[in-house]
Amino acid sequence: MNHSPRHTPTPEKPLTGWRVLVPRGGPWGDGVAATLRQQGAVPVIAPLINFAPTNDQTTLEQALSDLASGAFDWLTITSATTVDVLYAYRAAIPAHTKVAAVGETTAAALQAVGYRVDLVPERDNSAAGLAEEMIARESEPRDVLTLRSEIAKPVLTRLLSEAGHRVRSVVAYRTVGVPVTEKIAHDVASGRINAILVTSGSVAEQVHAQFPDIPDTTVIAAIGPRTAKDAKRTGLPVDVVADHQTVEALIAAVARFPLPHASDELAP
Repeated sequence: MNHSPRHTPTPEKPLTGWRVLVPRGGPWGDGVAATLRQQGAVPVIAPLINFAPTNDQTTLEQALSDLASGAFDWLTITSATTVDVLYAYRAAIPAHTKVAAVGETTAAALQAVGYRVDLVPERDNSAAGLAEEMIARESEPRDVLTLRSEIAKPVLTRLLSEAGHRVRSVVAYRTVGVPVTEKIAHDVASGRINAILVTSGSVAEQVHAQFPDIPDTTVIAAIGPRTAKDAKRTGLPVDVVADHQTVEALIAAVARFPLPHASDELAP
């Protein structure tokens, strides 16, 4: 493939010539890849994280069974990975159970696999922001199922419980790193991958651990301030932060940069 400077981005295809690493697979990753292709980029899907089963599957299975039978007024989802778990278990969400997603990325992941979303925080895309809007909306005590990762702090559970709601907090998964292929590791080190999308703190950890020599020219783009903060905490520098916590805003942030070239690309 020729990555010469002859590539000319257009307003319709601002990422012509770019190779962009998409750090998660599945329906979400496929959707991001399609959006990148529409803008002229070559997406490189390289899942850096996956979920491993919770150490207490019986508790999770019971919670999902109770969810299907209508035991909860609300289901809260605080990561796109939790959506992967719901999808893997073919979890059924009754019509009367409202679904709250922490941000647009999580909401998009839910919709990509056919679940509806009733609430996304307008201001603060965090567990605290989600709790604040749910509490404002519900004056009566409600039954809430919160599904979370093993490492997540139970902020949502605590705030909702303090407000009088009946919360069942269940660990849905453990996050594990997925080693990339040697080819992708080489393409990142050489600068052939022009941009890396960082969509969560867990992804940031894996980018930092698996790609120790990212060229300065590679654009590292974080999906929101919280993810950028988590990335910097792991030691990963961030070049740009999306204006909104959406894939579209993340890709638009990358498109503001001129296309960098790999160190070996222009060699004779």
